[in-house]
Amino acid sequence: MNLRRTAPSPAQRKTHHFATLAALLALAGCGGGGGGGGNADAGSAGSTSTTGTTTGGTTTTPVTTAGTRLTCNLANFQTDMLAAVNARRRAGATCGANGSFPAAPDLAWNATLTQAAAAHSDDMVANNYFSHTGSDGSTLGTRATAAGYVWSGLGENIAAGQATVADVVDAWMKSDGHCANLMNASYKDIGVACVAGGASNTYRTYWTQDFGTPR
Repeated sequence: MNLRRTAPSPAQRKTHHFATLAALLALAGCGGGGGGGGNADAGSAGSTSTTGTTTGGTTTTPVTTAGTRLTCNLANFQTDMLAAVNARRRAGATCGANGSFPAAPDLAWNATLTQAAAAHSDDMVANNYFSHTGSDGSTLGTRATAAGYVWSGLGENIAAGQATVADVVDAWMKSDGHCANLMNASYKDIGVACVAGGASNTYRTYWTQDFGTPR
């Protein structure tokens, strides 16, 4: 990956993206993204995307609800996130080096992708890191499959430090790779989680936004 990262401070807000992979993983069940880096909203930025196939996984009961620790205690988390993301998709966007995107169909909230996102945000908080690669070596593909999402394409944006849904979506839209993931018309589903950091964490919040195309 060609990932550029700035030296973090607790006050900074951070996002992270990898460039989209179109078909490099067509024969693989899981995989990582190729890289690009940049700055967005006073922090470094990045996103990851994967294409391929998977044969399923173990589905467990989703636990993310509005106003809980998995939504940073934001009362209207799901409603606000869907509204913010789908408004951007309906409007179309120019994503810098990734080009211009026409209006895209609305995404549907997916509890299984939300579970995968929550697990990754929890892991980043528990182990005080900021990366698409989990502390156990997991990738977006393995996390989505483990949660039970049967996919043909996936994308992920992560961020750290933002206090609200509006703040984090604005930050992602200011980064080429994040913006391209959010505007990708091939994605049908979305799941998002936010977990608050504690005294031992570098950032106050850890966001994971997962996109998926079902198989």
